[in-house]
Amino acid sequence: MTHNEVERTVATVPKSCDRQRGVAAVELALLLPMLVILALCAIDGARALQANIIITNIGREGANLAARGSIDLEDGSQDIIYAVMASAPPLNVNQQGMMYITRVMGVGTTRSVVLDQYRWDDAARNLGARKSTYQPTSRIYACGAWNSAGKCTSISTTSRPTAAVLTGKLDDGEIVYVVETFYKFDMLVNAFSFGKDSALPVFGPDLYSMSVF
Repeated sequence: MTHNEVERTVATVPKSCDRQRGVAAVELALLLPMLVILALCAIDGARALQANIIITNIGREGANLAARGSIDLEDGSQDIIYAVMASAPPLNVNQQGMMYITRVMGVGTTRSVVLDQYRWDDAARNLGARKSTYQPTSRIYACGAWNSAGKCTSISTTSRPTAAVLTGKLDDGEIVYVVETFYKFDMLVNAFSFGKDSALPVFGPDLYSMSVF
């Protein structure tokens, strides 16, 4: 190889390296937004899974406590709710959570009726001068009026509303306690709201759990 050929070879190396670095920079610029979105989605999924596990566990514990029969729901429903909600951190259930306890009884073999229903009392959920505005509706029975103790007052002994979710699933006279737990989940990537419009969403802005004992 002559001296001139060596010089030409050496001169072309830096240009080739610069060109490769430029291509790599362009590829990184194109891929980086997608990588960031994928990372945020993975984080969202992990956070939603953790939150869903927590609300499922506290719902089961609430149903277990209510079904034991040692606590009168008329006076003790709020004690049960506060006890299980106290184990919910790191979730901010005071501002973004709700729980319903509903007693349902089977009538015949084709109908289930609501005996009574209780919710987390708004007045008792005060944080200083601020109240939670998160008020999802129970999927067992949508009560229209509540007293100061968190009991539904629109259910009468002469006209029991039907619990469609449990219709045909209870024996005649069988009584079960249904605990519903809701949590308003703050997503990092709001464009990916899986299950947002489904009947029982798992991942999305509103997490839901139903436990029956």
